[in-house]
Formats: sequence, C-alpha cells, structure tokens
Amino acid sequence: MKQLIQNLKTGETFLEEVPVPKSGLGQVLIKTTHSLVSLGTERMLVEFGRASLIQKARQQPDKVKQVLDKIKTEGLLPTLEAVFKRLNEPLPLGYCNAGVVVETGDGVSEFKVGDRVASNGPHAEYVCVPQNLAAKIPDAVSDEEAAFTVIGSIGLQGIRLCQPSLGETIVVFGLGLIGLITAQLLNANGCRVIGIDLDPSKLAMARQMGCTTIDPRESDTVAAVMQQTADIGADGVIITASAKTDDVISQSARMSRKRGRIILIGVVGLNLNRAEFYEKELTFQVSSSYGPGRYDENYEQKGQDYPIGFVRWTEKRNFEAVLQAIASGLLDVKSLITERVRLDDFQKIYGSIGRSHSIASILVYSGSDKRERAIPIISKSFNAGKSLGIIGAGNFTKMTVLPALKKAGTPISFISSANGLSGTHLAKSYGIASSTTDYWEILSNPAVSMVMITTRHNLHARMVVECLKAGKDVFVEKPLALTPTEFEEIRTTYLKGSNSLTVGFNRRFSPHIQAIKKALGDQPGPISIVATMNAGAISPSVWVHDMEIGGGRIIGEACHYLDLLVYLTGSLIEGVCMNALGPNPKENTDNASLLLRFANGSNGVINYFANGHKAYSKERVEVYSQGRIAIMDNFRKTEAYGFSGFKGLKTSIDKGHETQFKLLTDRLNHGGEALIPFSEIENVTLASFAAIESLKKGEWVKI
Repeated sequence: MKQLIQNLKTGETFLEEVPVPKSGLGQVLIKTTHSLVSLGTERMLVEFGRASLIQKARQQPDKVKQVLDKIKTEGLLPTLEAVFKRLNEPLPLGYCNAGVVVETGDGVSEFKVGDRVASNGPHAEYVCVPQNLAAKIPDAVSDEEAAFTVIGSIGLQGIRLCQPSLGETIVVFGLGLIGLITAQLLNANGCRVIGIDLDPSKLAMARQMGCTTIDPRESDTVAAVMQQTADIGADGVIITASAKTDDVISQSARMSRKRGRIILIGVVGLNLNRAEFYEKELTFQVSSSYGPGRYDENYEQKGQDYPIGFVRWTEKRNFEAVLQAIASGLLDVKSLITERVRLDDFQKIYGSIGRSHSIASILVYSGSDKRERAIPIISKSFNAGKSLGIIGAGNFTKMTVLPALKKAGTPISFISSANGLSGTHLAKSYGIASSTTDYWEILSNPAVSMVMITTRHNLHARMVVECLKAGKDVFVEKPLALTPTEFEEIRTTYLKGSNSLTVGFNRRFSPHIQAIKKALGDQPGPISIVATMNAGAISPSVWVHDMEIGGGRIIGEACHYLDLLVYLTGSLIEGVCMNALGPNPKENTDNASLLLRFANGSNGVINYFANGHKAYSKERVEVYSQGRIAIMDNFRKTEAYGFSGFKGLKTSIDKGHETQFKLLTDRLNHGGEALIPFSEIENVTLASFAAIESLKKGEWVKI
C-alpha cells in the first residue's frame, strides 16, 4: 500500500510503499477513501523538516539541553549519531481519515466489516486504529465530509473548555480551517462570534457564516472588540492562530471581560503579562487535541471507556458529535473544501503548502483491494535455515540492534513492525530483504532459523513460545517474561524442544565486564558487588511503568544487573530482599535497592534509582574481592586496585552489544549452544519476580 510520509532531516515529502497493517486486539483496519490535509499542522511539520539543523535546534531548546546532557555522559560522537538517526526517521503525515472497515481485531464488537468510519488514521491507503479512535459515519454524511471529523473535534474540544452560553460573545482568533469550524459550532450554540484574521478571503468566508470580522491591518483588534461589546469585552477567546510572538495572548487578555475565559488551541508565544491576567482574574487553559482520553493508553489502546455519567464528552464522543452536526446541517464543511487531489498527485498540495491560501485540501484514494502484508525490499538469497528474522522495529532496534548486527555481518531476511512503516524504513536502511506486518511470515519461512524479538515487554513470552514451537532458535530482548505463569509456559516449551533460547543480557559481554571477570580468576571465592544504575526519571504515563505491558522498571530493566552479578560471581541467586523509596512504594517503583544472596556466599547490592541527575554516569559497578577492588564507570572506564597485571581499561561506551551480536551471528551460521545457560536465564527471571514479591511482603524471598 502507499503511505504519505516526510523525512524530518530533509523535509522531503513522498509516498512510501509499505505492507498493510494487521488489526490487533481492539483495533479495526480501514481502507481509506478520503483524508483531509490539515494545512496548518502539516505546514509546520514540513517547514520544520526543511529548516537547517541550527534552525531546528532554535525551535526546540529543550531538546538541545537533552543533547548536551547526553554528550556529557555518553560522548560527542555517539550523541551526534543518535541525533542524526532520529532526524532520519520517517514521519507519517495526516490524522483526518475516512473509509470502510475491512477487518476487525479480537475484542471489537462495535464495528463490522463494511462499516463506514472516520478516524485519526494517517494519509495511507489502509490504516489500523484502536476502536476508541474511530466513529461510524451517519448515512447522511459523505466520506468526504467525514474526513473533517477529527479536525472538527479539535475545535469542539476548545469550545467545551470555553463553556459558552447562549448569547455570549466569543472571539475566534485565527480563521484557518479549525477557526472556521469553531466559528460555525459557536454560532450553532447561540453565541455571537467575532473572527480575527489577516486573510481577506477567510474573513469573507466567516462573514458568510454570520460572524462579525476584524482585520488587524485595518483596525486595532482590542479596540474593535471592546467597541463591538459596548466596552464590556469578550466573554471568551478561543485562539486557533499560529504565531511566534506573544502579541496574540496579550491582545486576547486585553479584549476579554473581567473573569473571561481564554482557550488556546493553536500555537502562539506564551510569555504572559501577569497584570493583564491578574486585574481581570482571567482563566487561561490549553486545549489538548480531541478531548478526554487523548494520550491515555488505557482509553486509546486498551479500549477502557470513561463512564458517560462522569465524563460526558470523550474524544470518541466528540467525533460522533461532529458527525451529527454535519448530518443535521449545523456544520457545513463542503464549503471549506478548496481542492480535491488524488493521492498520487499529493505534491499539488505539499509542493506549495507554505504559500497556499487553501482552506481545506482533500486527498482522494482508489487503492487496490489486495492486502499485501509482506513486501520485498531488496533481492537477496539465503541458505536454508541460515537467516535471522526480527520482530519489532522500535527505537532500540534502530539505534542499537541493527547497527551492531550490520557490523557483525548478520544475514537478515525479515523485519516485522505493526504499522509497516518503521520496519520498511529500517529494511531499506540496513539491507534487509523483506518488510512485513505479520510476524507469522517470519515463523513460517524456512530460510529463517533464528528469530529476534524486540517488541514491547508484554509480547515477549507469547512470541517466544510461538517461535520455539515453530522450530526456531530465539533471541529475545529482556525481560523474558512478566509473570511466573508466562515463564513456566516458556520453560515447559523450551525443555520439550531442541532450539536455543537467549535473552539480551548484553552487559556481561562488555569488554569492561569481561576484563573484570578475567582478573578475578577462576576461583575468586565469595565476592561483594555494588551496582548502581542512575536510570533517570520516565513519565508515569510511559508504558514501561504499566505492570501488564512493561512489567515496571525492576523486572523490565534491573534484570540486566541481576544477570551481570550472576555472571561476575559465577553463582546463582538464592535470595532477594528489595526495599524501595517512600513510605508506601508501589510494585512498579523505579527507586529501589536489591540485596542479593548467592549460592557461593557472595553478596550483591543493586541500586536502581530514577531520582538522580542526568549529567552523572548512568551505570557503575564496584567489585570487592580478596583485598582487590575493580570499579567500572559507565562502560567507558574501569579502574583496578590490587590486581596483579590488571590496572584498568578505557574505551568509548561499550555495553557489550557488538560482542553479543557477533557471537549470536556465529551461532546462526555455525550452530552451537546459547550464549547464556538456560539455568542462569531462569534464575535471573525468577529473581526479578522475587524482588517484587519481597517488596510486597517486606521480607527476604528465596529463589
């Protein structure tokens, strides 16, 4: 299928051929008939892409600070490499889609094949969206009109936050597409609407809708609004404009009545003048997209609706309200359409997007009914059972896995991604033969002997079992499983078969850890280890914290250090005691200390902290043994004291990924045992579960 994307590095906009997505749990697959180009939002993205690197940096000072912090901890070259890779990511364009449901995933009961729906899907011939981000199109509404649903919901949500009442005067500052839709909906709500814009054609259109208009080039906007309201001021101001200065927010404050409401939908400068807001006790609120539920993983991805008695208007219900407004004639969107363009002719819109005076541009689709879920990228032949298939094309795969596999010369026949776009981009970048959205294409292919799983954590266990049952060797990124039940199914399947299973515990393969292990000797006796991870804070809304999806950061990431200590001590963990920060820590805590007892008498402490400073080293390991000390700092520097013939080591950051994947490639080509004994994988996995159990019980837990 064809999908419209942009390269953030160059600003180039083009059609990419990608495999058709497959509907997952709670999702619907839609064949697109029309999509709306949001000229304001998409123009900003295109112009940002076309800007120079310095101009991009000036527009995102917060990102520049993050880059500087990363340079301090990881070095200049690795940081620059990461920045350029991020800029080279394909960015899907569009979020206003209409089409027909052609496939439904498990758990979908609201939609059936053949339903016409509007969604926030991108500009693509097929889109896959969660059911809470789609709404049925009434019979009286055409697909072309329905393409306005999502952008109309943005204006509607701003109105809901403004809470206008019959007879109030509301100013709409900026009469682009969202502004004109907002003005119409306000008129339908019984409000008097004053529209402000610099474009005469948009002002004329607003007047046709029954609005009073003000051209800032011809009169003072604040004085004009005060005159129109008998010096009372506007009851509310809804800002849908885009401007870099603070003038818009200042003018909005000055034209408002006492205790007026200002709602920001657009993007403007926000250096507020305290006096302007203080004297009138003004209310200012930023509107977040389509309404309640937006950016809530539970609502959007898991389909957990908000009770209508407590949250009357969610984003989905806003979609439905806009569609009903179009069906009843309260909202006229046809008059806003200035051009209709076939998808293949997209450059007629995007080629002049920064200079265009269009209000709304519609892309029209006529794609094939054939749904290809695997597409060839380059022509390559593989010996039977001698290639690798990758499931997962996220940031870790792109930034870490594929560069290391490329250096190792690993033959890769497939890469699978849920949306098809990220996998296709990486396949082209790294010479992978095929891109697919259905990982069963990998499991059923005889050329694939080993499968690498780099998906979200909740998918690991199920996919490991499926791969082993398909007769494939498996490499899965940590963690192996999120629950004891999941692990037991893996264990049973593994022991019944003959295929290898490796978990991506790469740190044991770092040259720093290898050097310390060698220096300790074959019989170091009981040793003491203190390992500290300055992990850094992650927003509570990120999926890693969700125990059902990410397993929390102890199971999901601290397991690296459980494995590392098992490797250095040469012994399995016998007991775990975990304490966490705060009076009532939750099981998904990311500020905790783990005390470990090993079978050979060694002791270990793992400090996993998210409350440190980013400029400090992220990882540190201290080993104490028989009057000797080795200190590893951030996998860049190791200092040794008291070791005969070992003084330390300095390298660029090397966490062992390259060595790990070289060894893995050797196993792929020539066979051999798994990189890590299953007994150690089992011990580390069970120890991670025991840590959470220990926190809950407040006591030692035996493995």
